[in-house]
Amino acid sequence: MNDMEYAGFWIRTGASLIDTILMMVIIVPVLTIIYGKGYWSSEAVFLGVWDLLFNYILPAIVVIVFWIVKSATPGKILLELSIVDAETGGKPSNGQLIGRYFAYYISVLPLMLGFIWVGFDKCKQGWHDKLAGTVVVRLS
Repeated sequence: MNDMEYAGFWIRTGASLIDTILMMVIIVPVLTIIYGKGYWSSEAVFLGVWDLLFNYILPAIVVIVFWIVKSATPGKILLELSIVDAETGGKPSNGQLIGRYFAYYISVLPLMLGFIWVGFDKCKQGWHDKLAGTVVVRLS
C-alpha cells in the first residue's frame, strides 16, 4: 500500500527502548526479590523457573497480547506507531503476530542485522516483518 507512512529505524528503536524500560521496571525488582542481588552478577545462563518465566515467557505473552489487542506495544502506542498487514494495511492476523514475535529470534541472531535492516529497506521492514508479512506505520 503506497499511502502508508512507514516507521523508520530510529523511531522504532525509541519505541523498543520505551518497552524495554517498562519491562525492566517490573522484571528487575521481582527477580531481585526472588533471587537476591547476586542474580545480576551470576554467570549462570539459567537460574530457575522464575528466571525463565520473567525473562522469556512473560515478555512474550505481554508483547503478543499487546500486538493482538492494540496492534502495538506501549512504546509504539506512545510514539503513534502501529503494526499492519503489509499487503492490505489492515490488522494482521493473530498468526502473523505470533509468527512475527518468533521471527525476532531470526532478526537477532546474526548480529541483530534483521533489526538493522529496517534502516535500509524501502518499506522499513525488519526480517521479522518480512517473514510475518507486516510493516510498522505512523498513525499521524
